Amino acid sequence: MYKVGDKIVYPMHGVGCIEAIEKKVVLGKRAEFYMITIINNGMKVMIPVTNADEIGIRGIIPKKDIKKVLTILESKADKIEEDWKQRYQNNIEKVKSGSIYEVSEVARDLFRRGSVKELSIMERKLYENAYQLVTHEIAMSKNVDIEEAGNIVSEALSSFVPENGDED
Repeated sequence: MYKVGDKIVYPMHGVGCIEAIEKKVVLGKRAEFYMITIINNGMKVMIPVTNADEIGIRGIIPKKDIKKVLTILESKADKIEEDWKQRYQNNIEKVKSGSIYEVSEVARDLFRRGSVKELSIMERKLYENAYQLVTHEIAMSKNVDIEEAGNIVSEALSSFVPENGDED
C-alpha cells in the first residue's frame, strides 16, 4: 500500500504523486481510492487501492537500477519486426507493461529505427511517449530536473556505435 506523497509510475501515463487516499462510493460500492496527479501533464486519476497492482501501479525504480536502464538505451536494438502493424503492437504492449526496462527498449528500438528510416506518425508519437516516460522516471529517481534527465537519456541513446551492418 502506498501513502500520501509517494511517487509512483502509472503505465502509459508516467510518474505520478499520490495526493490523497479517499473512501468513495462508486457504482453503489464503497472503496478506497488513490487520488493521483500525473506529474508531466497534471492529469488527475482515481485508482481503486485494491486494483493498483493489477493496473500496474509501481514505485519509482531505485537510483541503483538506472544503470540497467542506461545499458538498455546504449545497446543494440532488438531484431526489428518488418511489419509495422506488428512492430507497433509489440511496442504498445511493452509500454503498457509499465516496466521501465521494456519502455526503455521501445525508446531505444524506435530511436535506432528512426535514425535509419523515417518513423510513421504513430511510431514517432510512441517513441516520444516512451522517451518521456523513461526521462520522467529517471528524473524522479535521481532527483534531478527533467532537462538533466533528458540529457542523460539522449546521451545514452546516441552513444551506440553500430558495428558493420549491425543496425538491423
